[in-house]
Amino acid sequence: MRRIVTGHTQSGKSVIVDDAELPLVPVAPDLGLEGTQIWATEGTPTIPIEESDHKKRPSFGFPGPGGTHVNITCFHPDNEVQRQASEKGVDPVGIWRELTGEEEFGMHTTDTIDYGIVLSGEVWLELDDGAEVHLKPGDCVVQNGTRHAWRNKGSETCVMAFVMVGAKRK
Repeated sequence: MRRIVTGHTQSGKSVIVDDAELPLVPVAPDLGLEGTQIWATEGTPTIPIEESDHKKRPSFGFPGPGGTHVNITCFHPDNEVQRQASEKGVDPVGIWRELTGEEEFGMHTTDTIDYGIVLSGEVWLELDDGAEVHLKPGDCVVQNGTRHAWRNKGSETCVMAFVMVGAKRK
């Protein structure tokens, strides 16, 4: 994933301040997740941005209220993840419980509003009432802090772009 960051000179002229390839990194390799965090802000950003922020490489996580995160996430096929876990003697459900405290594999809730766009592959959005929506390239989902899981029932990796906005829960 190539990321281009714009900024300003001291005189206020627009310039490119960073142009770099951001590699995909394992987010939770035993769970079939990898991705790259593109950018993050906390609270209300100030522009022009500080020079020290031009080449910042944020880590995965979730933004606080008013903050934003932009990332690319790859969901590998569920059956492939299960096969690899079995070969390694890994318990993905146990890992998920440790990471999230959730009993049901893949289900989670975040205090964010997420805009997700399927770039390639297919994925199923599952809600806690069992409802599922099949998403294909070009489909967009607005995820409003509800409990959900992403299920890749297909045979190809699904690549999604997410913009996450930190929210306050009532």
